[in-house]
Amino acid sequence: MTTRWAPAKKDTLRALATEILHNYSRGRAFVAVDGLPGAGQAAFADDLADALRELGHAAFRASVEDFVVPVDTGSSPDIGAADPAFAPELFRRVLIEPFRLGGSTGWVEAAYDREARRAAEPRWVTGPADAILLVDGAGLNEPELAGLWNYSVWVTADAHRGGLRARATSVVDVSDPEHPRRVFDDAC
Repeated sequence: MTTRWAPAKKDTLRALATEILHNYSRGRAFVAVDGLPGAGQAAFADDLADALRELGHAAFRASVEDFVVPVDTGSSPDIGAADPAFAPELFRRVLIEPFRLGGSTGWVEAAYDREARRAAEPRWVTGPADAILLVDGAGLNEPELAGLWNYSVWVTADAHRGGLRARATSVVDVSDPEHPRRVFDDAC
């Protein structure tokens, strides 16, 4: 059996972080880490934030799953059985817009407590004028959110092409989490 060479995780992350910083090292920038549900976006975004910090740049993390509101589906009489749904207005109001303002303006990295299934107590965060916010989740390249991102990473563990993946700035295959590979999809 022939083993195919794959870059080490740290090498892929450092190269991607270097590329992002080449274009977005000044001011505030937004990076989406998108993919199909369960593709590993959160773990990859955490690792990419660490790589940015190792290069000496401020990086902050958020997940769209922390910006949901309970929606009663009527499927259960229990109050706690309401299904959470993404709240784009809340997401923009307490995270995106304050982060974009820069300076000493604070933002909230999570508005929903997934474990308690209720609104989270706001924890205000501030950062330097030059900082990157990495947001993970499925559907970040949907039309209603796509315009928010300066840079978008599509995380995949399969060879499926098209759809939202085609809108991403870069594609990373994480089918082997210790050896993620950058995939150069030719969009010509």
